[in-house]
Order: sequence, then C-alpha cells, then structure tokens
Amino acid sequence: MKTKARLLATAKIWVVIYPSITLFLYVFGEPLSLLPLYQRTFLLTLSLVPWIVFVGVPFVDFVLRIIAPPSDKK
Repeated sequence: MKTKARLLATAKIWVVIYPSITLFLYVFGEPLSLLPLYQRTFLLTLSLVPWIVFVGVPFVDFVLRIIAPPSDKK
C-alpha cells in the first residue's frame, strides 16, 4: 500500500473513530465509570470495532464516492 493510500485510510478511520468514541462516552460514560478500566475498555471495543468496520468506514467510503467520483487510472 502506498503512503498516500495509507494516509487516506488513516483519515477515514479517524473520521469514524473520534465521533463514535465521543458519543459512546457521552451516552455511557457515567454508568461505565463504575466498572474497572479493563471492563470499560472491553465494552468500548466490543461495541465500537464492529460499528467502525461494518458501518462507519463503509459509510465514509460511500460519501467519498459521491463527493469525488473515481479518477481514470491508466
């Protein structure tokens, strides 16, 4: 994978992760604060990794395809 493609993939993942974690902690932060850190981390990753992989990043890809049609590579 070229550097440009890696940077683009990093940006797409970050665009999904940051708001997802922020919303998750806003909604569930206080109830989860009663749990030990390793359990909070487990629940956070258990719920957010599938969200990011199966919904978040594909949605960002979809939006980017609409905004910037693919260029012709020869």
